[in-house]
Amino acid sequence: MEPQRWPAEAIWQELYPLLPGFTVEILPEIDSTNSELMRRARAGRQEPILLVAEHQTAGRGRLGRGWQAAPGSALTFSFGLPLAPREWSGLSLVAGVAIAEALHPDLGLKWPNDLWWQDRKIGGILVETVGAGDADAERYVVVGAGLNIAQPPSPEDMRTPPAGLRELLPGVAATAVLQAVAPALVRGLLDFAVQGFASWQPRFEARDVLRGRAVVLSDGRRGTAASVDAEGVLRLATAEGWEAVRSAEVSVRPVA
Repeated sequence: MEPQRWPAEAIWQELYPLLPGFTVEILPEIDSTNSELMRRARAGRQEPILLVAEHQTAGRGRLGRGWQAAPGSALTFSFGLPLAPREWSGLSLVAGVAIAEALHPDLGLKWPNDLWWQDRKIGGILVETVGAGDADAERYVVVGAGLNIAQPPSPEDMRTPPAGLRELLPGVAATAVLQAVAPALVRGLLDFAVQGFASWQPRFEARDVLRGRAVVLSDGRRGTAASVDAEGVLRLATAEGWEAVRSAEVSVRPVA
């Protein structure tokens, strides 16, 4: 496989004015970019950084799920930075909107952290935090993303079939995807710290693939997904009435 030429210098030049002390690091292989930045953060290294892995051996998704991809077939990266928003709710939704808007108008978002196209999963987002500094509101945030570049094989036990960005953007390389999404994601996170989720709510709803659809939750509840509220909480219409679904509780999928 031909070595990839990552746009580290271009990304650094664009983002350093927004994030003093910002660095970009490219690794050929690691267990998980999120795990590595969380290890560093717990050890006191909490500077703003973009960490990219050409291959993850133990990628992680939400709710402890594994995330696997063959070398060269996906883009895997994590941003780490101190953040002190007024409210934390909706952070993963903002990250998803920022990435989707930077890539293609047809990319959809499945609450709370997946990128979909034609009811197939193209990528996912994992947000983790650790205490930072003396301010109660400030934490060190690690926002990780895994995006399929090529369409991966679909295991028989996979509930949602996968898709690849090359189906939308023929011939696109992971390097070009990173250069498109990295600045957009950082600007989204910084805007979220000031504005919160409410100003992003209409942008999420424009790409919401669950809205108006019958869904089933991992805890067995069923209903119709409505819009998210100003805090990014999913509103579910059930036979018993309206229910609020928070991302830490369950997973949601459309009824076939």
